[in-house]
Amino acid sequence: MRFRTLKGLAELCTAEKLTIGEMMRKEQCQESGRDAASEFAQMEAYYQIMKEAVHKGLTEDTRSRSGLTGLDAQRVSAYAAAGESSLGDGASRAMAYALAVSEVNASMGRIIATPTAGSCGIIPGVFVSCQERFGWSDEQMTNGLFAAGAIGYVIANNSFISGAEGGCQAEVGSAIGMAAGALAELKGGTPEQAVHAVGLALKNTLGLICDPVGGLVEIPCIIRNGFGAVTALAAADMALAGVRSVIPSDEVVEVMLEVGAAMPEKHRETAKGGLAQTPTGKEIMKKLAHDSE
Repeated sequence: MRFRTLKGLAELCTAEKLTIGEMMRKEQCQESGRDAASEFAQMEAYYQIMKEAVHKGLTEDTRSRSGLTGLDAQRVSAYAAAGESSLGDGASRAMAYALAVSEVNASMGRIIATPTAGSCGIIPGVFVSCQERFGWSDEQMTNGLFAAGAIGYVIANNSFISGAEGGCQAEVGSAIGMAAGALAELKGGTPEQAVHAVGLALKNTLGLICDPVGGLVEIPCIIRNGFGAVTALAAADMALAGVRSVIPSDEVVEVMLEVGAAMPEKHRETAKGGLAQTPTGKEIMKKLAHDSE
């Protein structure tokens, strides 16, 4: 790839008069040796899987094998449909859809890791809900996935995307940044605005620990995906309104690396700290161990 930083990505896009999605698709073709149509078809297939996961999570039994989670997406969707949501339809739908995909993951269904399985609901939640809301085509959404991929590429090469390495800020945080930047572009924002959306999003998740109860990607992972989708919407709107990340987005990525490296091991996907070690968390772990005997 010819870009290694978010600033470099935005500058390259501006110089070549391409969107971030178009630039990523071009770079991916050069790296893989495949033609543009093949790369697009593969990404579009990924998007179809995301949409299928949203639908499954909203219409089928998504209770996990552990019995700890499931059906919350349907609860949120029904609550919003009844006109009770404080968020409004758009954000409520994004939240429900993100929960739906995460519950499909926990119930052993098929998802796309974006960038990880633990954060798999955020981009689909944002993308599918916004597609329905704004009437965008699958082609537009696929281009948006290329944009999200470019952002994820930069974060992965300059910081963490793994909870075991950098905490939940690396998984959920990265996914929020990817969704926010891509959404800013989908709504007509410039590459610079998209990059500001990434920085705004990441700043809001710095220090978020990874503390899965029972070592499962269920509690609090699924709920964090729901909140993450709403945060991505907010970050994109801020950037499009002209709000800038005063700390440059690349520096925010560097801080995520610093914070993740300093994070105690017990807060990095070990289930030895945080919510996993609360009295209730310990009871759940004991029950899971007993049930597996």
